Parts: sequence; C-alpha cells; structure tokens
Amino acid sequence: MERAAGRARSGPAVAATSAALRLALAAPALPEGPFDCPICLDLLKDPVTVPCGHNFCQGCLGALRERPGPPAANGAAPAAARCPLCQEPFPAALRLRKNRALCEVLPLLGSPLHPEPPLEPESPSGSEPPPDSPLKREPPAGPMAPGAEEEEAAAGPVLCDVCPPGSRAAAARSCLVCLASFCAPHLEPHGRAAAFRAHRLVAPLRRLEERLCPRHLQPLDGFCRAEQLCVCARCRAHEHRAHDVVPLEREREHKEFLSNVENELEELAVTIAQTRKMVELIKGAATKERERVEKLLTESSEVLAAFRKEVVGFIEDGERSRLAEAEADLRWKEERRAKLAQCKQNLESVPSTDTIYFLQEFQALKIAMEENLSPGPSFQNELSFTKSTQAVSAVKEVLAAACRSQWDRLLGKGGDVLSFPEPEEGLCSCFRFAFIIDLDSDTADKFIQLFGTKGAKRVLCPIPYPESVTRFVNCEQVLGENVMNRGNYYWEVELIDGWVSIGVIAEVFNPQESYERGRLGRNEKSCCLQWNGQNYAVWFGGVESVIQQPFFQTIGVFLEYSEKALTFYGVKDSKMTCLQQLKVSRFKKGQFDALQNKINHLFPSLFSFNLKPAFFLESVDAHLQLGPLKKDCVSVLKRR
Repeated sequence: MERAAGRARSGPAVAATSAALRLALAAPALPEGPFDCPICLDLLKDPVTVPCGHNFCQGCLGALRERPGPPAANGAAPAAARCPLCQEPFPAALRLRKNRALCEVLPLLGSPLHPEPPLEPESPSGSEPPPDSPLKREPPAGPMAPGAEEEEAAAGPVLCDVCPPGSRAAAARSCLVCLASFCAPHLEPHGRAAAFRAHRLVAPLRRLEERLCPRHLQPLDGFCRAEQLCVCARCRAHEHRAHDVVPLEREREHKEFLSNVENELEELAVTIAQTRKMVELIKGAATKERERVEKLLTESSEVLAAFRKEVVGFIEDGERSRLAEAEADLRWKEERRAKLAQCKQNLESVPSTDTIYFLQEFQALKIAMEENLSPGPSFQNELSFTKSTQAVSAVKEVLAAACRSQWDRLLGKGGDVLSFPEPEEGLCSCFRFAFIIDLDSDTADKFIQLFGTKGAKRVLCPIPYPESVTRFVNCEQVLGENVMNRGNYYWEVELIDGWVSIGVIAEVFNPQESYERGRLGRNEKSCCLQWNGQNYAVWFGGVESVIQQPFFQTIGVFLEYSEKALTFYGVKDSKMTCLQQLKVSRFKKGQFDALQNKINHLFPSLFSFNLKPAFFLESVDAHLQLGPLKKDCVSVLKRR
C-alpha cells in the first residue's frame, strides 16, 4: 500500500500527499546525533521532554501517543504511556511542554549538525534551482551493477510518473522517498513545501525500489564492511551501530583494483597455455595407453578362448569315447535280457505232462544264462573329463588373484594377500595366503593402548580417544582395519602376557553391545580362540570347548572364506600344530559335541558378512603383538 502511494501518477497534489504519508515511515538520511529525534531520526522540531529525560519531536511523540497501546492484564485500557526508548511509564494525561532551552539551541546547531540538508526551504515557482541548490545534489542512492549507467542511457530518457500517460515529459529528478520521477513542473513542490525537505532527489533513475532498504524503505547510502552489504540510515542507527559503515563512493573507490586484475589475467593467460599443453599431453598418453591395454586384453581373451576350446574339446572327446563303450554295453545287456526272458517264457509254457520238451527248453535257458557275448565297459576309474571343472576353477582363481593384485598395485595400495612359494615339508600350506593386519585405532576400547598398528596392551587408566561410532564401549576389544570377504587369509599373533582372545567378527557387529553379548565368541557374529592362563578354549555362539594343548606363544589363524572354515594353529620353530578347526561336519556315530552342533547350525551364516580380525584383551595385564610371520614369510614380507 505504501509503495502504491509512492507511485501516485495522477498529479502534483497526489504526489505531495503520497510523500507526506511516506514521511511517517521513512527516516531521513541524516546522521543520528544527540539532537536527533529517536522516532524520525531527524533534527528535533518543537522538542518536548518526557519525565525520564529523553527528548522527542512534539509531533512525533503526539502521533505515537494517539496510537492505542496493549491492554492491561485485566483487560482494561492502559492507564499510562511509556517512553519509546527506555519504556519508563508516565501518566497518559500528562501535558508535555516544549523544551525552550533546546528550542533556542537547535537553530544554532542545525547548520553544523546537518551541513548538507536535502532541500532548500523555498524555491521560486517555475524557476530552475540554483547550481548549489540541494535539487542539484545527487547523493549516492545505492549500488549499481557494472554497466548500469550505459544501460540507463541506452534505454532512453526517464519519463515523469505524474504526467498524464499520453503526454509524459522527461523527468528532471527522481525522489528516493516518493519512489517516483518528476519533470520540472511536477518537481516544484519538492523545492517549495517544507513537507518534502527530507526527501532525497537524484538524477532520473529507473528501478527506484532497488535503491531502497527493503526493511526500512530508506535510501541505501552506506556500505557495511563487516557484513558486506548496503545499508540505510536506520540500519546504521540500529542493526549496524557497531559496524564499520562508510559512504558508497568511498567503498567503490576501495574496490578499484583493476591493476591487480590485469596482472592476474596475464598470469592466468600464461598458466592456461601451459595447462592446455598438459591436457593435450594427458589425452595423447591416455589414448596410447588405452590402445595398448585393449590390444593386450584382446590377446588375453584369445588365450582364454583357445583354452576354452581345448577344454570343451577334451570334454567332448572323453564323452564320445566313453559313450560308445556305454552304448555297446547297453545294447548287449538289452539283447541278453530279451533272450533270457524268451527262454523263461518258453519253459513256463511247456505242459506238465511233456517231460522231454521241458528238458529241452530248460537246456536252452541254461545255455543262454552261460553265454557272455560282451565283457562290457569298465567304470571303475573316474571319468577323465570330469577333472575339467577343477582345472578351469584353478585358472579362474589364479586370474582373479592376479587381477586383484595388479589392480591394487595400480592404485598404489600394494597387496594385502601375498602368494608364497610352496612351503618346505612340515609347514602348513596356509603360509601362501599371508595377511598383513593393521590395528584400527577407531575401534579400540578406551582401556586399550595401541603401539603403532601392530601392538596392543590393556591399561588401567582410560585413554582419551576421539569419539567414534565403531569404538567398543563395554569390552576391551580392538579390530583390524582389513576386511575379509573372499579367498584365504593367514596371520599370526604373539601372546606376550595375560589372557588374550583371537578371532574374527562380522563388520556389522554393534560395538555398543553389553559386556555379556559383546565379547568375542559370546554371540553368533564372532568366534575366537581364548588363552586363559591355563589352557586354550574355542568360543562361538556362547558355547565353549576346552583344548588340551601346551602353550604356544605364537598363534596362527587361517581363514578359508569360500570354504567357511576357520583354523587355529600353534606355531613353534616354523612348525604348526592344529589346535582347533571350526567347520561344518557330521557327528561321529555315538558322539555329540555342543560346540560342533552350534557350528553346524549357525557358523555358515557368519560368512554372509564381511569379516574383520578381532582381539579381546581380557585380563588387566593382557598384551599382544601382530606378526611377523615365520621363516619363508619373513623373506617375502621384506621383499614387499
């Protein structure tokens, strides 16, 4: 509604009325001082003083007192008015008198306080304002985008908003308070009437709303460096009171750094040329590498296709040779069965009184039974072509392992799973699947101290580890960083002191489980080998099985993920003693094992998750160290 009033176009009287209405809402662009009215932010006019000592324009305070205030708590009308600044109440019927001292001082201070009033009080009607008149001044109205002046000029002259639509004259000035542009005749009230003396006149502009503060509807004439935005006088007096606010022209001069931009453009031109050369080099190298890789992969596909052809031909040849023998044997047996059936039928059809004929048919049946026209094929040996699956599976495993290893090498990760030479006699073949484990500090319980990524020890004082969603909170446990989800893995652990449990756990296991359910082997998502200071025990699903074996300081763990098997070894002098294997198996006749029963029912489901190495330091003096592997493994790890 206020904007509509500011846009009045019907005549000078309407424009003046619109400006008068807006004057009550828009504060003048004058600096706030000790002699400014806190309501209109202008120099005090007819100042009056309220009992608390604050001064206001008589008209501003009178208009404010006429507005109804909030009702009292009991619903009655308010009995007292309040100071607009400090909210101190004073009687609503109090008659305010002018502060005569201020009335005498203000005319003397008006010029120093406001050396550049927006308008002269009077201007001869129909005459052009003098060169030093405020009508000629054009204070900054707000930020303009680069090239805005050129756009204004290209769009043609700005037309008067008050002239009739058919004969609109060119505007002489634009008023930032009225939000309208006026030609010289319609601008005359701004130079004559005192009601317009606080209005801001600038050169004719379009888009006047963009020059006003959207909150206070006041001209934007300052720039806040703290918040990097344009502000009006009310913004400076309230929200930006403590900020560094400067005039718009000064900030615009401060932003002039074209010389630095030119230097930056020159440097960018040089670097762009160099980068373009690098882009072309990268593209060329990638194209050549792609061609070489495609050629090698094509050759590899041809090798696999040739191998496939040979294996399929081997199966077909074996099928033909064995099938011919089997079909010949089938025909002989069918013929023999038919002959025996016929002889039996002839014998049964002989009358009981014809003894000679009976003996003749019986002799024929006896001869048919003794005939052996074909020895038949021998199927005692295994069909040779059934070994093709094993051979192709081995090729697949080797190919997959080579692809994974080379891919990790390309990524710069190296391989976690190392393929070892065949071990010496007496050593376990699992050495060929050595697994390099690093302890994950984000999973360690606060009572576990880590020594790098290879050692862990139980301590009495908690360690201030950072917060982590994977950290154990009720059990003194820690996991390895590595994930196991295919193939075979082998690692070794040194038991230095105390009670220690070694095993695997599902990656999805909740580390905030209670102590009873969170320990290794006390749930269906983990299993372990425990040393309790006297003997070994295997735990899974809360079931324990004691192992009668001497103490081994080095424990080897061999996980066969695809076979769903986990084996614990005692390692000494590069010799390995199997302590326990966890794998689904049938019970021997007359024998029942509670742990094996639990394994048969729940252990395979553990391998539906990604697994991680897990360690539980149960006693207060527990201490363990990871690897290194013994004998052959040491040399391989050194070469890595």
